Amino acid sequence: MSRHPARQRSRKTDGTEQLLITLGGLDIAAAVVAAVADFLRAHPWVPIGLVLLVGGAAAAWVVTRRRDARWERVRSQGLRYALTRLDTLHHRQFEHAVRDLMRRDGCANAVQVGGAGDNGADVKATDPYGRRWVIQCKHRRTGLSGAAVGTPDLQALNSTGRPVHKGDVVVPVTNSRFSKSALDFARSQRLRLVDRTMLGKWASGSRPLWELRAVPPPRRPPSA
Repeated sequence: MSRHPARQRSRKTDGTEQLLITLGGLDIAAAVVAAVADFLRAHPWVPIGLVLLVGGAAAAWVVTRRRDARWERVRSQGLRYALTRLDTLHHRQFEHAVRDLMRRDGCANAVQVGGAGDNGADVKATDPYGRRWVIQCKHRRTGLSGAAVGTPDLQALNSTGRPVHKGDVVVPVTNSRFSKSALDFARSQRLRLVDRTMLGKWASGSRPLWELRAVPPPRRPPSA
């Protein structure tokens, strides 16, 4: 004899109620499906209109994306900066400008990475020849009359440019100048410096830094 008849009856009741709720839900779902089917039979143009609407929206999205990409290519290919314009930028905007110049020159994956914990790198890019670039940007609001970029900044970049960021080309870029000790340090460590003069040529023209001889040109494949 069961010691808990009330509990068993409660469980049976709960199970019956759950079954009724499930059946009721199925009846409602079937009614909704039937109503939708009746509506579509009475209005066959509705699904056609929905398909055309969705298809038109998708086509418009594709056209917009292609147009935006085309204009971005035109903009990047014609990108120019005057030094006076670069001087007025915020230091973060200066990093974005350097990134855009790298993109203009064929480094499609150029990204701005400067910020907290950047380990000395502000822009990273891969050029069309497969070389990994690590760029440090040093912006001076007063341009050439601003403080020269010194050896400590170059030492910080040199300690991470190749070991941490795996750079093939490690470049500090400034709209000002480098100190004498920084120039000596750069020569000893194979750092390529882009000072205000070189930046002006690069930003206002259409040639990449390797064509301006600011950095070594890419190695040509050996002749067959």
